[in-house]
Amino acid sequence: MGHGLGGLATVIGLAVKVRPLTFDTLVAEIVGQVSEIDGRVRVLIDGAPAAEPGRLADAAVEPLRALGRAVQRVSLEDFLRPASVRLEHGRTDSYSYRHDWFDFGGLQREVLDPAMDGKVLPSLWNAATDRASRAEYVDVPENGVVLVDGTLMLDRWLPAELTVHLWLSPGALKRKTAEEWTLPAFDDYEPTADLFVRYDHPERPGLVES
Repeated sequence: MGHGLGGLATVIGLAVKVRPLTFDTLVAEIVGQVSEIDGRVRVLIDGAPAAEPGRLADAAVEPLRALGRAVQRVSLEDFLRPASVRLEHGRTDSYSYRHDWFDFGGLQREVLDPAMDGKVLPSLWNAATDRASRAEYVDVPENGVVLVDGTLMLDRWLPAELTVHLWLSPGALKRKTAEEWTLPAFDDYEPTADLFVRYDHPERPGLVES
């Protein structure tokens, strides 16, 4: 069963085990879980930008390929909504960041759903040009892995075979976040994940186990 951020205090209060890891053993944990799933696998690695979920996703690519699994990397940053939508209420509106910045519908429509039929669109929007990326669909073989990193993904019922959340304590989140105006967007975020990882110290993460 996945853990939710809002329930972490309760989980810890019930004295569930937090298994200490290193960054490399966390990668190995993800790779090991993927290796146990037959067919195409969709993996969502979620965390605040300060947790750098893309770094963890990138680190899992080569170990998965070494097991003979083809990997397609996708980033939620390539599924932003147009600036006219994102910035309608200004460049520092936390409500917009929470609800209007990311095209989760596009991610599901162009990546997560068609992945199971063997094709994904690796990017949808180019934020630098504020235009469609014009990317082409790419093939996902029968044993392929679609590895997606992003933020605020795991309370939207996006389909995936494996979900990972990198949890930062409020203090660490505030300390590590450069764009402080985004912080209120995480106040009501309660993700559910298969792997719930305490990630204040990325080289010394802890896997919450119930």
